[in-house]
Amino acid sequence: MFSTRVPEDRRPNALARTLAAARARGPVIDLTVSNPTRVGIRYPADLLDGLANPAALTYEPAPFGRRDAREAIAETYARRGLRIPAGRIVLTSSTSEAYSLLFKLLCDPGHSDVLTPVPSYPLFDHLTRLDGVRQGRYALEFHGAWTIDLEALDRAWTSETRAVLAVSPNNPTGSVIREDDAAELVARCAERNAALILDEVFCDYPLASAFEERRALDAPACLLSRLGGLSKTIALPQVKLGWIALDGPPDLVDEALDRLELICDTYLSVSTPVQVAVRALLDKGASVRRQVLDRLRANEATLRATIDGRSGATVLPTDGGWSAVIRVPATRTEEALVLDLLEQDSVVVHPGYFFDFPHEAFLVVSLLPEPAVFARGARLIQDRLDAA
Repeated sequence: MFSTRVPEDRRPNALARTLAAARARGPVIDLTVSNPTRVGIRYPADLLDGLANPAALTYEPAPFGRRDAREAIAETYARRGLRIPAGRIVLTSSTSEAYSLLFKLLCDPGHSDVLTPVPSYPLFDHLTRLDGVRQGRYALEFHGAWTIDLEALDRAWTSETRAVLAVSPNNPTGSVIREDDAAELVARCAERNAALILDEVFCDYPLASAFEERRALDAPACLLSRLGGLSKTIALPQVKLGWIALDGPPDLVDEALDRLELICDTYLSVSTPVQVAVRALLDKGASVRRQVLDRLRANEATLRATIDGRSGATVLPTDGGWSAVIRVPATRTEEALVLDLLEQDSVVVHPGYFFDFPHEAFLVVSLLPEPAVFARGARLIQDRLDAA
């Protein structure tokens, strides 16, 4: 069911060479930018002052992180109506490291499977390989809204499946996991002795109404690991802090914490200054989060006003996150369209195959660029589609 139209390396060479040539000719409009620190967001001048707190001069190693830091993270869940005590929160240096720790907890290298969604960000390909974990894939289907293809999920499931990964909001589709899909995932994981890993790094960025917490994920019947981090929550990817919030049956949570303690104590990867500063970072970072959310919503509206319904193109509905998907007529390959945009218009976009969309033809754009830049890029995409 999955596309074989793209080699495993995702054909980076032609795109990379064309991008380098375009940059050599002059400025480009980068509609793939994912670094919030490079798109004109105004950060409070004192945002990082907490990193110089003298309390960080004392080193008190703790496998799961400082208690006060974990309490600050617990409060962010409480504001969402989720009761996750600090004792069930594990600090990590990043969300990527959180995945690695969970793979070490749940899997036997070379013998265990984890299931990941497609379309999705290709980072999972690398994370699973680096930990020696086999990757199976299940499809997200679009029929006016994105849903899990449960038959594909069951086909991918093996006797060695130890975890299912879900991303909500998904990158790049922007889709939030539906209540019925959440219930199906929890039921399967509980019945088949697997864990559910829920990546929620974009949960602070609803593009329409606020996200509703899924009832099936409240006191779930399986081990549930929620992932988050400062990289998205306050748009500071360089301030390295992520976390795992564990939920589920008490015996499963206690066993997971016992085993994670040894894993985390072996690495002790989270720096003391960021742990001391995290409460202040979360408080002061609220203004940054509001700016990013306003930017995302404005650019998404611009994209729809410029492209949606013209020249056969459709901007797919998105619940939240930092990306948008444009479905375009499959009159030529995505790669040909992306290369034309680069060579003739100096506009950088992602082809759908980068995210394993199962067929032609999709473009993926970031909603982070400055509004004037984004509007110019959207018009050039539409002009290119009109010309085709």
